This record gives sequence, structure tokens and C-alpha cells, in this order.
Amino acid sequence: MKTPLKSRLMAGAAAASMLALSACAREAEAGSSSESTISVEHAQGTTEVPSDPETVYTFDLGVLDTLDALAVPVAGVPQASLPESLSQYGSEDIANIGTLQEPDFEAISAGNPDLIIISGRTADYYEEFSDIAPTIDLSVDAAEPMPSFKEVTTTLGTIFGKEDEVEEKLAALDSRIEETSTAAANAGTGLIVMTSGGEMTAYGAGSRFGLIHDVLGVATAADIAADGRHGESISFEFIAEKDPDHLFIIDRDVAVGEAGEAASAVLNNDLVNGTKAARNNNITMLDSTAWYIVGYGLNNVDAMVSAVQDATA
Repeated sequence: MKTPLKSRLMAGAAAASMLALSACAREAEAGSSSESTISVEHAQGTTEVPSDPETVYTFDLGVLDTLDALAVPVAGVPQASLPESLSQYGSEDIANIGTLQEPDFEAISAGNPDLIIISGRTADYYEEFSDIAPTIDLSVDAAEPMPSFKEVTTTLGTIFGKEDEVEEKLAALDSRIEETSTAAANAGTGLIVMTSGGEMTAYGAGSRFGLIHDVLGVATAADIAADGRHGESISFEFIAEKDPDHLFIIDRDVAVGEAGEAASAVLNNDLVNGTKAARNNNITMLDSTAWYIVGYGLNNVDAMVSAVQDATA
């Protein structure tokens, strides 16, 4: 059973301290860091993982992005559309461990990983992963994205002995977020739209793309009924009626490598072109892979914040 994020966040900074203390205590008992383990709390319980594991497999590309930012080697990733910043993980030197939705358990077992990291798309396979190697579910809670992301990042910093780097990078990110939210407060309303196969869905506060509203402070142009991973189906008339000051566009077809009409073509009509966003050249085509596939990673969140900062400056 998954542990609610709010319960895990109650420990706050103390949890990170406990992780570090646990690592030190176990290291002392074992006599060397190579034999030490850390007790890690995560979305599906608590797992003993090796301190600074050598062979790491991750099914979460946000985690991959964070480990890349911390210069932590990753040995296995799933087949996925990778942004240029992570393109090196598509090389033959990196084990192919399946797809984001369908793990290749035979390949994973053969690779003998020291640690497997999963999240929402593969969360249902937690038991199967755990039979192979220590597994932790580092899903980020969309309802509390930044506290959850910081908790995940702090956990990774503790596991890999990168606490100082994590603290420094998170502090820099907080400064960038503060700058962006200050500008966004006077930027008017925004609407997040994703296109897929010629259809459109909108996302609002508390959704998987809610960073724009919940963290960066862009006012919502509409109350979106659906949340989580599934947006609300909308029409061109809906966009025209809500008349946002800013449109933030994600092209799902591009993100997943499917053929389809480009988002720019889908939205090129009189109804959309009549909005304040279009008239003021405030339609921002977001990096679809970064927002839809990668999500919350240290480098990627910085890039996501920068995109919104540029749009609302």
C-alpha cells in the first residue's frame, strides 16, 4: 500500500538527517562504506539500499536527470524519447531495461543491479522489481510537486553521498523560482493545453503540469475539472471563451515519437488566434519531452522554470 506523501513530508528535514545518521551508523557497524546500507522511506514503504550503489537502474527519467546533474553513473534505463540533455543514455553502453510502461525483467535480472528506482508508470511492478534488487518508488506527488521533488532529490543525495551538491542546487532553484513567480504575478492568466492526435486537453492547478500555476504563480484562466495525469478535454471555443493572456502548449505526439499534426498547426485557427495570448505573441511551445516524459529532475526543473520565466518576463 502506498504511503501518502503528506505523511512522509511531515518528517521534513529531520527525515533527511535520519537517513544520513542511519547511513553513518550502519557504516560504522559494517566497518566500511562498501558494506553499509541506508533505510530509505519511499512511496511504497521502506527499503534497505546500499550506500552509494554502483549499478543503478532507473525507470524514472526525472531521477535520471537528477543523477546526471549530480554526476552519478546510471547503468540501465528504459527505451524512451530522451531530450538532448540526456541523449547519452541512449547509447549501447547503457542497458536497455524495457520501456517506461513495460519492464524487461529478464534483462534487469541479468544485469544484477544494486538498486532499482521506479515511479508512477512502473509503480505496479514494485514487488517484481523487489524480488530482483532493492527497489524504491520515488514518485513525485503532482498535488505537492516542489516539496515532493525536494524530498526525492534529498533522498538521492543521501544515498549517493551528494548532500552538499543537492543543497546547493536546490537553493539556486529556489532563487530562480522566486524570480519567476514575482514576474508571473503581473503576467495575467495562463492556460496549459496538450495536443495529441489532433485532440486537445487542458491542465490546471494540482495537475501533472501544475508547476506553472502552483509553484510559479501564473494565474489560472479556467477551473479545469480533471486533474492528475488526465486533463480535461476542451475545444477551440473553450480557449476563445477563457481568452488567456498566455497559452502554454505541450505536443504529446512529439514527446512520445508518434506521427501527428503538429500542435502549432492544430491551434492555427481564428478562435485561438483571436485570444489575447495569440494577439500579444504569448503562445509558448514548451519542450514536450521535458514536460511530458522527463518531469521533475534537477536540471529539467530548472529548464522548465526558465521556460516560464522567459514567457512571463
